[in-house]
Amino acid sequence: MLIVIPKVFTKAEIGLAQRQLDQADWQDGLLTAGDQARSVKRNQQLADNSALAQKLGDVVLDALAQQPQFMSAALPLKIFPPMFNRYQGGETYGIHVDNAVRFVPGTPTRVRSDLSATLFLSEPEDYEGGELHIQEQFGEQKIKLAAGDMILYPSSSLHQVLPVTQGQRLACVLWMQSMVRDNEHRQMLFDLDQSIQSLSAEHGHQNTDVMRLTGIYQNLLRQWAET
Repeated sequence: MLIVIPKVFTKAEIGLAQRQLDQADWQDGLLTAGDQARSVKRNQQLADNSALAQKLGDVVLDALAQQPQFMSAALPLKIFPPMFNRYQGGETYGIHVDNAVRFVPGTPTRVRSDLSATLFLSEPEDYEGGELHIQEQFGEQKIKLAAGDMILYPSSSLHQVLPVTQGQRLACVLWMQSMVRDNEHRQMLFDLDQSIQSLSAEHGHQNTDVMRLTGIYQNLLRQWAET
C-alpha cells in the first residue's frame, strides 16, 4: 500500500522550514546507521536531540493529526520522533529495509515500524535525482513529490534514495506502529473507510447502507486493533 498524503505542509510552512534547515547544524547520517545501513547510507541529518529537530518534529506531528487520510491509512498507535535529512553532491541511501523495531533515544519506548513515510521539503525542480525508489508487490515505484506532500508505504519494502546530482533534497522521515499490524488488513480498512466517506457525502451519515458499512468497519477494527 503506497498512499500519497497531499499538502501536509502549506507553502508558507515549507518556506519557514527550509529557511530554518538552511541554517541548521547538519551531521553525518552514519552516526545513526546500523550495521546494514553503514555500507549504503550517505546523507546528512539533524541530531535527534537538537532543538530544531524537536521543534519541527512537533509541527509535523501536529499537521499529520489534522490529516484524515493519514489517520485512516496509518491508524497510528505510536510514531517515532520525526527525523530530518539532507542529500546533495551525489549523496544517496542505497537499497535497504528499515529496522523492524526502533528505540526512541533516551527513553524505554520501542516502536515497531509497520509503516514508513517521507515528507518532501524541497520542490522536485530544485534538485536532480533523489527519487525514493520503492520495490513493492505491484512493481517498482519512483517517488518524487511536491514540497509538502508525503508518501506512506510499508516498512517491509525494499527501498532506496537515488543519488542527488544537483541541488539539495530536504525531507522528513517517519516510522510508525499501527494499531493494525497486518498490511492487508490496513488496506481493507482504508478502502472501506474511503468508501464510507464518499457514500456519506452523497447520501448522508444516517443512510442505511452507510450505517451498515460503518458498523462493519468498526467491528473489523475492533477485531484487528492492538491498543
